[in-house]
Amino acid sequence: MSFIELKDVVRVYGSGSAEQVACDHVSFEIGKGEFVVILGPSGAGKSTVLNMLGGMDRPTKGTVMVNGQEVSSMNDRQMSAYRAGTVGFIFQFYNLLPSLTARENVALTRSITSRAKDPGEMLAAVGLAEHGNKFPSELSGGEQQRVSIARALAKDPALILGDEPTGALDSETGILVLELIQKICREQGTTVVLVTHNADIARCADRVIRMKSGRITENVINPSPLDVKEVVW
Repeated sequence: MSFIELKDVVRVYGSGSAEQVACDHVSFEIGKGEFVVILGPSGAGKSTVLNMLGGMDRPTKGTVMVNGQEVSSMNDRQMSAYRAGTVGFIFQFYNLLPSLTARENVALTRSITSRAKDPGEMLAAVGLAEHGNKFPSELSGGEQQRVSIARALAKDPALILGDEPTGALDSETGILVLELIQKICREQGTTVVLVTHNADIARCADRVIRMKSGRITENVINPSPLDVKEVVW
C-alpha cells in the first residue's frame, strides 16, 4: 500500500479568462520512508502539489491520499488535525518568530499537538544543543534552518515536506542541511518530499518526480541514490 497517492489531481485557480491550471491531471504514488524530490522550473506546479500534500490547499478535482487518509475530502477541522498530527514543514525562509529563542520556537509545537517532543532534545538532534537560548538574529542562516527542522521533528511527523529548504543558504551550509534531512529519512523511516529546481539534489533522492507546466513529465526510482556528501556540488 502506498503511503502517498495522488489520483488524477487537477488544481485550477481563477475562472474564465483568468483561469490558471496549476496542476493538470497529476497522478503518482510514494512509498513509506522514501526520500522524494519533485523537480521543475518555477511555475511547474510543484509547490501546489506540496501544499495539497500538506493540507494547505485542496484539489479542484481528484484525490489526495496520505497514510490512509483522504486529505482531499477533509473538512477544515479534520485538515487542521491532519496538519498538526501528520506533517512537518520546512520552509525556505525558516518562518521562525524573531521574538522567541530557538528553544521557544521549537516549543511552539506543544500548542499544536499533545505528542510534541522535548524542544531541547530536538535541538540536540540537529546539533544545536548549546544554542537554545539564542534568538534567530543571533544564528546563522544554516542554524536557523536547523531550528526549523527541529521544530518540524518535534511534532513526530510521518511526513516531512520541504519547499526549497536550501534555497536561501550558501552551498556549504545547504549541504549540511540536506545531510540532516537525508539522515532523518533513512534512520527514522520518515517520508520526505522536497520540491526544488536544483537537479543536484535529485541525485540523493530515492525517487525523482519531474514537473513542467502543471504535469508530471517523469517519475523514476533512483537505483543508486547518493549520500549528500558524495555529490559534487
